[in-house]
Amino acid sequence: MSASVHKIKDHHKQSVTLKELLKDEKKRVRLYFLLSGVLLVILGLLLSKSHKNIETNQNKTVIITSTLDIDTFAQEPVKIDKALTTIDKQNDQKAKNPPVRLTIPALQIDLPVKEAKVVKGYWEVFPDSAAFGLGSSYPDEVGNEVIFAHARDGLFAPLRNAKVGQNITVFTKDKWYSYKINAIKEVLPNQTDVIGPSKDTVLTLYTCSGFSDSKRLIVTAQRI
Repeated sequence: MSASVHKIKDHHKQSVTLKELLKDEKKRVRLYFLLSGVLLVILGLLLSKSHKNIETNQNKTVIITSTLDIDTFAQEPVKIDKALTTIDKQNDQKAKNPPVRLTIPALQIDLPVKEAKVVKGYWEVFPDSAAFGLGSSYPDEVGNEVIFAHARDGLFAPLRNAKVGQNITVFTKDKWYSYKINAIKEVLPNQTDVIGPSKDTVLTLYTCSGFSDSKRLIVTAQRI
């Protein structure tokens, strides 16, 4: 008998054996349990790998978040524009009326505002409030009124969602002033002309932006 005939018979025997196995109820149940166990092992390995990937991604997220928290104005304060150190204020003798509160209803921003002094060419930055840069224009003056804060929750983090046309209100101790956002852009930290003097009446909001706070988000608004 040729080898090919033997192969055909062997294949036939295997097929018959499998059919007989499926006909036997006890053997069939054992086979089902065996297949179920294999599937559970495979599923467990897949879930374990997925969980490790999630943990890795979470760790990466934590690292990025902590970097964003560190690289803020605390390490690189707000450098004032050089023109502010040479500008001659005509009304320096009159009593000043600085901003004390700022609200942007559409962004749910409602913050106290403190006066930020110039220290070695940089404005002070506060951890719990917005800051009005001394040397910039007061609300009742013509010029560039600069208010800034950290890009954190509870401060200027929502400013990343600002849109042209949204309303801003700046309060002093006895008055309030209304503005409407007219421009939004990102600049590098050394582009200080955006917070420099202006011949127009403008409000400039300034905060961190970009990867690892490498840029500055500038929101300007006109008086209405």
